[in-house]
Amino acid sequence: MKHGGNVWEGNTPAQWLDFSANLRPEGTPSWVMDAMQKALLNVRYYPEPSMLHARKGLAAYAGVPEACILPTAGGAAAIDLVLQRARGTVYTEQFTFSEYAQRAAVYGRAHRIWHGACRNGDTVFLANPNNPTGASMTPDEVLELHRRVCAQGGELIVDEAFIDFCPERSVRSRVQVGLTVVGSLTKALCIPGVRLGYVCAVPEVIAELEQRSLPWALGALATEIAAQLPEHMQELTEDAQRNAQRRKAFAAQLAGLGAEVCPSMSNFLLVDFHRDMTNAVQHLRAHGILVRTCTSFGMPENVLRLAVKTEAENERLIHELEAVLHAR
Repeated sequence: MKHGGNVWEGNTPAQWLDFSANLRPEGTPSWVMDAMQKALLNVRYYPEPSMLHARKGLAAYAGVPEACILPTAGGAAAIDLVLQRARGTVYTEQFTFSEYAQRAAVYGRAHRIWHGACRNGDTVFLANPNNPTGASMTPDEVLELHRRVCAQGGELIVDEAFIDFCPERSVRSRVQVGLTVVGSLTKALCIPGVRLGYVCAVPEVIAELEQRSLPWALGALATEIAAQLPEHMQELTEDAQRNAQRRKAFAAQLAGLGAEVCPSMSNFLLVDFHRDMTNAVQHLRAHGILVRTCTSFGMPENVLRLAVKTEAENERLIHELEAVLHAR
């Protein structure tokens, strides 16, 4: 799997300023740290097999009945689980997260680029917002796509891993036959090491997926975070607003370097520098900064995906980019 956040290649993860992984810039919220500290009292016990507390919290967060949600050990586990249900072709956008195609191959499923047509038993995977472009469809646009896919006998799966940065675009509270949503709290809460994701679907699909799931899918730390999530929705809203402001300013700074910045609704920007950035990436790495190249998405070396971080961290990256781009 090609992914950002490869901070274990040096002495310690903290040595890097990581623009390759799209995580909450301030790190893990204090309430999440407190929840995990509380959960440590329960690590001596097997986790709750039915995940009732986690379901209740995630259902309130997602705005669905508890029968319509299944907690998973991260977004990757949710993606893997839903791809097991059918054997038809998996369709994706041309430029999107490569994990959909890779996990489809594990289950012997063919992968094609979506051009508007599918057949009975096929699956269309949509990342909303998309990774790596940051582009996002409105709920009405997603539901229209769902109608088109279902009319051809297919199923639409929407990956809302970054939806907390534009929650008004979510369709997870509108799941129905042929429409399933997968998601993750990894990015919004900066907890990639905890593994907390979910599947939203009609009860019949959730029941089927639960039968396929491994026992004790959610550990004590993730369970406690999920249970407390409804109490902290306002913090998520405030983080999304802060991110939107930073994203706008960061995009303007990058454009000032002569780069072309794709409009984004997420906590990252896809940036075309119109030149091979291989040497620039190496320069940044030598200065303790990681960025995400986009060749694994099928894009050329002139394109980078850059996380939106704090104002000071964004300024540091801009300074280093200026140095390498304007070097003679």
